[in-house]
Amino acid sequence: KDVDTPKQMKSLPRYLTLNESLSLLESVDGANRERDYCILTLFLNCGLRISELIGLDITDIHDDALRVLGKGNKERMVYLNEACMDALHAYLQVRELPEGSAETAVFLSKRHTRISKRRVQQVVETALAQADLGGQGFSTHKLRHTAATLMYQYGNVDALTLKEVLGHASTSTTEIYTHLSNQILK
Repeated sequence: KDVDTPKQMKSLPRYLTLNESLSLLESVDGANRERDYCILTLFLNCGLRISELIGLDITDIHDDALRVLGKGNKERMVYLNEACMDALHAYLQVRELPEGSAETAVFLSKRHTRISKRRVQQVVETALAQADLGGQGFSTHKLRHTAATLMYQYGNVDALTLKEVLGHASTSTTEIYTHLSNQILK
């Protein structure tokens, strides 16, 4: 009873490299190409959670920013880069609603209702498979890790800024991304 339990090693989150992220975006195809491309672009550039993406309404889009409702009903503004704005604009040009529909969701299913969590997961799984990245443990949440890691590695973003972008309550949650880059240490 007096023996201390060994510390559990925390594994680093899996994430896509910059080249893998680009090939994932290039692989998007199909009937809902603009929607799916926009979903992946927002995941990879903004680090949204799947629930935040699904919960986006048209009224949450403000020029170059999105009003995002995160965990614990906390609101934050996520600013969009040019790639996100272009993808969102292209999708909204083809987004169709039946006459008289009051649906406010940004991302719609083929039934013109708010897209489901499972459908978003399928979109990501399909794109990963088309980019030859399937079966490697990547998921919608791993795209959030990818966004955070790429922002930290290439975006000149510090841990405090990353905390705000990701909507973390504590910097200790964000710290995992600061340990990832051996290139930065080099």
